[in-house]
Amino acid sequence: MEIALIFPISYDILSQIEQYLESMSRSCKVTVMPQTTNKYQIDMCRGPLFRQIVLFSVPLMLSGILQLLFNAADLIVIGRFASHEALAAVGATSSLTALIVNVFMGLSVGTNVLVANFYGAKDRKSVSRTVHTAVLIAIIGGIILAGVGIALATPLLRLMATPEDVIDKSSLYMWIYFAGMPFIMLYNFGSAVLRATGDTRRPLYYLLLAGIVNVILNLFFVLVCGMDVAGVALATVASQGIAAILVLRCLRDARDACRLKMRTLRIDQPILKQMLWIGLPAGIQGMFFSLSNITIQSSVNSFGSLALAGNTAAVSLEGFVYIGSNAFHQTVVSFTGQNLGGAQYDRIRRSILYCALCSSAVAIILGYGFFLYGRALLSVYNSTPEVISWGMLRMNILFTTYFLCGIMDVMSGALRGLGHSVMPAVITLLGVCVLRIVWVYTVFPIHPTMENLMLSYPITWGITAAANGYYLYRVCGKLFRNVRKLPRTA
Repeated sequence: MEIALIFPISYDILSQIEQYLESMSRSCKVTVMPQTTNKYQIDMCRGPLFRQIVLFSVPLMLSGILQLLFNAADLIVIGRFASHEALAAVGATSSLTALIVNVFMGLSVGTNVLVANFYGAKDRKSVSRTVHTAVLIAIIGGIILAGVGIALATPLLRLMATPEDVIDKSSLYMWIYFAGMPFIMLYNFGSAVLRATGDTRRPLYYLLLAGIVNVILNLFFVLVCGMDVAGVALATVASQGIAAILVLRCLRDARDACRLKMRTLRIDQPILKQMLWIGLPAGIQGMFFSLSNITIQSSVNSFGSLALAGNTAAVSLEGFVYIGSNAFHQTVVSFTGQNLGGAQYDRIRRSILYCALCSSAVAIILGYGFFLYGRALLSVYNSTPEVISWGMLRMNILFTTYFLCGIMDVMSGALRGLGHSVMPAVITLLGVCVLRIVWVYTVFPIHPTMENLMLSYPITWGITAAANGYYLYRVCGKLFRNVRKLPRTA
């Protein structure tokens, strides 16, 4: 079976797990919908739900892990074959880069939700309009971001108190990285369209090919050409260009409503309005998320380049835990979106439950596993004892509590899939961003240690997860009360 090529779990085991989980919730009859003819797609509105969630989320997880492996390869090549200053220079750009790009990336969430809703409702015309609008927005947004990122890189790095011994290299990395922003945007928007239709495998294949090119170019530029940060930045841009071209080719050759015709690209105003309504709050949330991380990054910078290098290595490892749990955030957006469009309401409730359980389990397993082998893993990036010690300070607190972040993401993802994007953005803004900044300026100065700084993460995750969960409970309660008044379909 095809899933055996991706993950070593048999259908029998998945069925047994699903039967156990099904006992935790009510079963219901669902409307039988036409089965997809695309072998890459998953019909989210019918069939065994837990198995579908696994089949959908595992390629997402592997895509994210592959991307992180290739990003980690950037850092490993830099850390092992250049200097800890070069490693710190790349790490100093991550929060700032996320701050600049998150608003446009939020629109890809709007793309995912709209395509999922229209696809579940079998509205082919609206799917096509959304796809063409999304691709053109990606191109325009990528060009805008390239200009903004190149212009603001150095001033913002100085504002973050980036150490003087790394700021020039950090600026160079960001200039090259942002020059390739149109490719990054096209890949993310195109992947959002494919995910919304249940296709998570082809983005995985494209990323695998692009990542192999990334690693080869990393070694060539750094070892052969001696380009350190410029080399890894050029390798990243080249690999993202390959991934973007492959996604666009996939959409161009599609035989359903997602088919892309470049000559008919245009922005549909009503679709753009809906995309902004759903995606802009997510983008603003991500922007403020990054702003709070920049505040923390500035505090980390105050400990010096060794602490910055150790934190950079730990953040790279942390990404694997995040991707593992966040795959179910992306899964719940698509499943709630399609089932809302297809009027399969009980599957919405069970999708949220399964995704929350899976996200927590993955975060606990990966988080504690990485923490137990933390020193050995950090030494892969840089063998300097001080760098490893600083990295372990972050791992000790964040890796053991990351399941709270997973739950928080699933709750907000479910709300967005149901069309509620403003309130989870507001809750996250207050619960994560504002509280984290308040922590940095009030609690951290009282006891200015790395441990005290890192405690702001699990505390704000827990508060935000509880608030989003309560709001989701109210939204689902209202939805299900209205549904009970309607006759069920057989």
